[in-house]
Formats: sequence, structure tokens, C-alpha cells
Amino acid sequence: RVLGLSARRRLPTWRRDAFAKYAPTSARVASGGREVVLLVDTFNNYFEPENARAALAVLEAAGYQVHLPRAAQARPLCCGRTFLGAGLVEEARWELQRMLEALRPYIERGLPVIGLEPSCLFTLRDELGVLLPSNETRALAARAQLFEEFLASESEAGRLNLSLNPSPWPRALLHGHCHQKAFDVMAATESTLRLVPQLEVQTIESSCCGMAGAFGYEAEHYDVSMKMAELSLLPALRAADASTVVVADGTSCRHQIGDGGHRQALHVARVLEAALPR
Repeated sequence: RVLGLSARRRLPTWRRDAFAKYAPTSARVASGGREVVLLVDTFNNYFEPENARAALAVLEAAGYQVHLPRAAQARPLCCGRTFLGAGLVEEARWELQRMLEALRPYIERGLPVIGLEPSCLFTLRDELGVLLPSNETRALAARAQLFEEFLASESEAGRLNLSLNPSPWPRALLHGHCHQKAFDVMAATESTLRLVPQLEVQTIESSCCGMAGAFGYEAEHYDVSMKMAELSLLPALRAADASTVVVADGTSCRHQIGDGGHRQALHVARVLEAALPR
């Protein structure tokens, strides 16, 4: 059954400056820095490459040596999440196998694998082990972390050497992606934002934003999608003044905020990047 897209939605815009197109082909060396892997998903690669560039800038500013994995084929890596959302399990399994092969050298060395998009990163912690059960996939699941999870854990361990200036914004209004809530990482997101001096962080107590991947784009689901957003997310956005930065790590969440709340939401990596010393 083919579902039509709602004319009331703005479609994502493909970018000519995709992150993978201009990203360095090898790790940039930081003297004595810990090695990490930055796994850039399809959404942040093609639709919002500034998020990936921001994450790379923050990690390098903190002294990490950042590896950017690439597939053996020309096509960039994908976790298969969108295939799973459409019930295409075998296609998702094939994509995950490609990713596993590209990440194998880093898994064997025990490096942290850092992701930006919650739904993609948590595919490695959840569905990967079901679709491709092995010691290797269990090892990857144990090393896969969201960007803010990694920074929060490094800070708590006393290993984070990241100098930040006071925020350009006095307040941050944070909306959590459903996967962030399901995997209980909202506290890490909040603590990472609080690394920025003088930034007041407030989390919106909300359920799903209503976009839920492609769900909110479909014409027959548009009204339900907006009703879900009106439960708490959109009223909180309308109550926030112009000096408050809206933060959302989920691609679909940022699109819902833009469509329904007429506000630009930033990934946490961009909030930290804005506070880097120039």
C-alpha cells in the first residue's frame, strides 16, 4: 500500500555539501589523544551536514583522534533503520552487514563508536544483535554511544579536556527523541549541555513529537501527528522567548519543530560548537 505525502509538510532538502563528500579520508591526529570513531548517519550526512561538522570540531577541540569510517563501496554507510521502519528486514540486515564490515577494525581495537542520530545509533544497540547475532555485534553494541553519552561519560571520568565559552544563548529548551527516552540517556544529554558555562537547560516533559520518521509526512497521519505535537511540545515552543535555543537530536523531531513550532532546533553538537573558543 502506497501512502501519499502531505502537501502541508516541507520535505527535507538534499544538500550538495554532504559531509562525506568533503570529510577527511583519514583520522586527524591529536597528539596523545584518545582514538574514537564518529559514525555519521544518512540524515546528518545528506540533510544537515553542519551537525556532523560540529561534532567533529568539538571532538577534535577536546583532543580526540577521530576516525571517519567508510564503506568499501562508494555508497555511504547506513544502519538500515529506514528499511526496518518499512518492514524490509532482509534489506536492513544487508545494510547492517556492510556497516559491521566497515567498523570491524575499530571494534577489534575496542574504540568508542559515536553516533549523532538516536534512531540510527540505537539500532546498533538493539536490532543489530537480533538480526546478526554474534560476539562481534555484541562488542559493537557495547561500544556504541550517542555523542552526548560519550562526552558525559568522559566528563564524569575526569578525562574530558574541552574548553568552552559561555553560551550565545541564556537558555536551552531540550526535546528528547523517543529513542533517547527509551534508552534512558536524557540525563546524559542534559549534563552535556550543562558543560556550556552559564547555559540554563530545561527539558520539555513530552511524549513523541508526532513525526516518528515518515509517519508524520503521510497525508493520512498528518492530523494525528500534529495532535501529538500539541500535547506538550508545541505549547512549550510557543512559550519560549526568542533568546532560548531549542535543542533536539532527532532529525524527525527537528523537522516537526520547524513545521509545527516555526523554530529552528539545533543538535547538541552545534550548541557545543557555538561555545568553542575562536
